[in-house]
Amino acid sequence: MAFVRAIVLAYQRYGVDPARALQAAQIAPERVDDAQACITSAQMETLCGTAMRELDDEALGWFSRKLPWGTYGLLCRASLGAPTLGVAIKRWCRHYRLLTDDLGLSLSIAGRDAVVALAERRRFGPFREFCLVSSLRYLHGYACWVIDSNIPLREVAFPYARPPHGQVYPLIFPGPSVFDAPWAGFRFDARYLDLALRRDEPALRAMLQRALPLTVLQYRRDRLLQRRVRTLLRTRSGELRNAETLGAALGMSTRSLHRQLHAEGASLQQLRDAVRCEHALELLHRTARPVKQIAQAVGFLNEKSFSRAFKVWTGQSPGEARSANAKVALGKEEAPRAD
Repeated sequence: MAFVRAIVLAYQRYGVDPARALQAAQIAPERVDDAQACITSAQMETLCGTAMRELDDEALGWFSRKLPWGTYGLLCRASLGAPTLGVAIKRWCRHYRLLTDDLGLSLSIAGRDAVVALAERRRFGPFREFCLVSSLRYLHGYACWVIDSNIPLREVAFPYARPPHGQVYPLIFPGPSVFDAPWAGFRFDARYLDLALRRDEPALRAMLQRALPLTVLQYRRDRLLQRRVRTLLRTRSGELRNAETLGAALGMSTRSLHRQLHAEGASLQQLRDAVRCEHALELLHRTARPVKQIAQAVGFLNEKSFSRAFKVWTGQSPGEARSANAKVALGKEEAPRAD
């Protein structure tokens, strides 16, 4: 309800009665001051959409000047032709400067993280929380939509104390929220920046008919999920022995993990077998370790069960795979070299 109160404040700033917007969203006026009250995502969508049109301000009173209805659509369109998500976000940040000087957005790389940061250039007062939360959700929601993939966040930072309604933040952002931080913004895996955009102008026009769900609902599909799972299975297989621990490391429930992998035509067992197979082939080709040791290294209790699984994966026994690789290597060494 704190976000509802921020929208009511925008109506007060412009001297307009919020009654119609509250009625459209089926929010009783007497509930607005109830700190324990909550609304649904559908109510939030209706309230925001009605307010933005009635006030002709998509910033809902945050900034020193209005952002007229359609402004964020222009931001989306200006970024749509980018070859990758990284370029699209840079364009979004650059064009945002044309809209307002009150809030700056930037994209940078810090190690393996992509970092989107907000720079506050005015005091937002009672609008501050809703302004920062919404600005981050707008960009994150668009970024997810334009590459057709959820982008899990490694951290979402806010430079204010945890609010009484802090428990709703996990519903808004797909990652851990940090309060009393020295900055505002979020971090995510930088590999998402290299993904190509999957939307075109007709898709954008259709999305803009109902764009607000992108700001209040988390995107589900994750185009890098399989890659992230394989990386964890390669690097932390000893501690991530089941779906529960793996899901926790990915910041999602076991059910969500299985559901998303199924939607992408994969399963956790398939990915686990693929990682085991790759590791086994690497050890067979690059070392002289006995098959029994290799079986143990890739998680099998005995050589027999490993050999049986390896045959299913590759169509060869471990010994046959090692011999075939040795013949290929020998052939390369004996191949004639041009002078």
